[in-house]
Amino acid sequence: MLDVVVGKWSISIGERFAVSFQRTLVIPDDGKTYPLPPGLGAFPIRRLEDYHDRLPHQWKNKRGAFIPMYQREALWLGFQGAVWKPNAAKVAVGGINAISGSAYEPALHADGQDYIVVPMQPWLDGINTGEATVRQFVAMPLGEGYSIEGMLTGLEERGGIQITVFEPKPDLFPERAPVETKRGPEKTAMAQMGMGLAAGGRMRQKIYTDPYGVEVWDENNLGQIEVYIVNSLQYRALTGSAPPPTPIDAATYTQYGFPWFDLYDEALEDIASSETLEGVKSIADVDQAQGRDAKETTSVNISETQIKKLRPDKKV
Repeated sequence: MLDVVVGKWSISIGERFAVSFQRTLVIPDDGKTYPLPPGLGAFPIRRLEDYHDRLPHQWKNKRGAFIPMYQREALWLGFQGAVWKPNAAKVAVGGINAISGSAYEPALHADGQDYIVVPMQPWLDGINTGEATVRQFVAMPLGEGYSIEGMLTGLEERGGIQITVFEPKPDLFPERAPVETKRGPEKTAMAQMGMGLAAGGRMRQKIYTDPYGVEVWDENNLGQIEVYIVNSLQYRALTGSAPPPTPIDAATYTQYGFPWFDLYDEALEDIASSETLEGVKSIADVDQAQGRDAKETTSVNISETQIKKLRPDKKV
């Protein structure tokens, strides 16, 4: 099993893989497809076991971590790894695979690829909806019919984010870096108990096909972490500290000319989406179906001059 180390701003699994949870702008849920939003700083991460005496009963015997999010706030996952010895990783939200839409399980599947390769895949901003698009990860309370988990299983119990990382099989890659290498890019524009993730607006992002093949990965050599999501009041009750303030909205950000992001990745293939995830309703769809007053969303017109092109193998 790979060692899992929970840091203040990122989680390391094994010797080379790390993931951070980045605060970002909420993309308008208006039917348009947007470029990738910026990172506005990482969410703080805390280990469950450090707050054992304050945890609710259902978390008392669990291990993992938690992050704070406001309702209807968005995040993306930033990955770091080694080009010379990559990792495979599975990401689930509320027990639903974010790539395939199937129920989470540790086995890797090549037919209908249900995992990503890091650092080839530097970011994951939402659930895979195919045709080089994803639906943004947006936090919503469990039990109100918004979560991806609830739509696909009829239950809203687990919430949070589940990550499993796999090492490659022995002797297929170097044990040490042949030369100093840069890690994958980080998107930065400037330096009931628990919540789940719902589907927000649509943006351009490919989920890349595995160039090595599923047989490269050692399914017996893995590390796992469960990351729970708490709201601002719950975070304060657990830690005694306030979470960071929510970021500015997309319209204000764009008005001031800050950059959005896209990748030079035309040569890299995108895996197909599942019909399961394509059919997940967005928050705006659920608001409308339930007759609730939807939070107003204003479309944003982004100039091409504000979209910063990055290469997957280059760091900003």
